[in-house]
Amino acid sequence: MSTPPGFSPEQLEDRGAGWTAREIAQQPAVWKETGRTVGSHREDANAFLQPLLGLPDLRIVLTGAGTSAFVGEILAPALSLRLGRRVDAVATTDIVSNPNEYFAEDLPTLLVSFARSGNSPESAAATALADRCLSECHHLVLTCDPDGQLYTDHAGGERSLVLLMPAATNDQGFAMTSSFTSMVLAAWLVLGDVAPEGLVARLSSAAERLLSTRHEQARGLASSGYGRVVYLGSGPLKGLAHESALKMLELTAGEVVATFDSPLGFRHGPKSIIDERTLAVVYVSGDPYTRRYDLDLLTELQRSMRPESVIAVAATPVGETEAWLLDGLESLEDPALAVPFVLVAQLLALYFSLALGHTPDNPFPDREVNRVVQGVHIHPPENIR
Repeated sequence: MSTPPGFSPEQLEDRGAGWTAREIAQQPAVWKETGRTVGSHREDANAFLQPLLGLPDLRIVLTGAGTSAFVGEILAPALSLRLGRRVDAVATTDIVSNPNEYFAEDLPTLLVSFARSGNSPESAAATALADRCLSECHHLVLTCDPDGQLYTDHAGGERSLVLLMPAATNDQGFAMTSSFTSMVLAAWLVLGDVAPEGLVARLSSAAERLLSTRHEQARGLASSGYGRVVYLGSGPLKGLAHESALKMLELTAGEVVATFDSPLGFRHGPKSIIDERTLAVVYVSGDPYTRRYDLDLLTELQRSMRPESVIAVAATPVGETEAWLLDGLESLEDPALAVPFVLVAQLLALYFSLALGHTPDNPFPDREVNRVVQGVHIHPPENIR
C-alpha cells in the first residue's frame, strides 16, 4: 500500500505528508531487504561479535538519541535474558553530559550505536567519550546514512563494525519510521543471533494486513477530539511505548499531549492523566507471565474509560476485548513484536497530525525542532579518567 485510504498521493503531497505516509507504508518491504542485508553480513558480524561475547565481563551498552535511543530501550531487557549478561540502554544525550557516571566501571565494553543520519552532535561524541573513558571499547554501529559522520568515523575501524541499513530506511520525513523499525529488526537478528528466515516474512505479512485494515479506524480516532494519548507496555514494550508517545508529540507539534509508562507503573500516579479526552493504547506482551499484568490493567481501563477509548494491540486474542490483533505472530518475543506493533502508533500520529492541520513531513516549519538536532555544543571533556 503506497498511500493511506482516503488520500491521493497528490493530496498527501499538498498537505505535507507524502514522505511520512510512504515511509510508513514501505516498511513491510523494507524489512525483507533488511533481513537480506543482515544475512549477507552474518559472517562478518559473527567474526566481530563472538570473541567479544566470549568475554565474561563484557558490558554491552545500546545507545542513540531520541527515537534511536528507544531502539536500545526495546532491546536491552530481552538481550540481557537471551545473552545472559549485562545489557544497558543509555542515551547518547546522557553519555555526553555525564560520561564518568555512565562509564564508571572500566570494563570491556561493546557500544552499540543506533542513528538514522549519524550527524547528531551527540552520536560521534558518545563514541569518542567511550574510547576515552574505557580501556577497551568496541563499536557496533547501525545507521541509515553512508554519508553520516558516525558511518565515516567507524567504517573500517579496527575495533568497529558498521551495518548500513537499506537506502530506503534513511527517512526523508521529519519523524523516524522505517529507520527505527529496521534498526530494531537488524539489531535483534544480529545481537540476538536470530535467523531471519521465516521471522521477517511473518512480521511483514502481519504489518501488511494491519496497513490494509486499520487506516479507517486510525483516521476515525484522530477525528474524535482526543487531546491526550497514553501508550503502555511492559519490559521491551515499554521502550516501544516511549517511542510511540514521541511520534504523537512530534507529528502533532506537541498539540496532543502524549505520555508512556508500564502497566504496573501507570497506577502509581501517571494514571492521573486520564480524562474524557484521553486515548489509551496498551501493547500486550507475548510473554505469558508478563501478559497477565497487561491484561489486568487493560480490564481496569475498560471499566474506567469509554470502551472505544482503549485500544489493545496484541499478537493473540485478549479474551472478550476487541483488540487490534496482528495474527501470525504467536510465540514471538517482544522485541520482534515491537516491529509491527509500532505501526499502530505511526498511523495514529500521521492521522492526528493531518486532522489538526499540521504537515507531518515537517511539523515545525519555523524550525523550533529539526530533523537532525541543532544547537548542541559539545564541550571539551574535563576530569575524564
